[in-house]
Amino acid sequence: MTSKPHESLDPDARPQRRTFTAEFKARILDEYESAPDAATRGAILRRERLYGSHILDWRKARDAGAAAGLTDRRQSAARAAKKAENAELARLQRENARLQAELSKTQTALQIMGKAHALLELLSESADTAPTPNRSSPRPRRR
Repeated sequence: MTSKPHESLDPDARPQRRTFTAEFKARILDEYESAPDAATRGAILRRERLYGSHILDWRKARDAGAAAGLTDRRQSAARAAKKAENAELARLQRENARLQAELSKTQTALQIMGKAHALLELLSESADTAPTPNRSSPRPRRR
């Protein structure tokens, strides 16, 4: 029984999604629409490794908002700013959690030091007073 070896076990080695510029989309749309027959249009799609759904989506976007419709919403400036804000928020949340853990440790250490100080004061006060003889064990009498 043989199994196919995996090319990569690295989970980060996932393929990247292709992105297309507005100029590329406009050029491909012009070329596709000027093609004389379906065979030529299919050749254009195969050459560029595109699907018919790309053309439909790009044509719909172009008709709805001209060149603005051809820009990729996923790569817009607003998305980049939001991504940066989310990264900063995540960094600040991690830092906050780290600082809270450090504060908790410091407070626990201070409580322990306060109790140790109180115990040492108690021992010091009891050492300052005169020791009383231990009456629980009888002393041998001299005769």
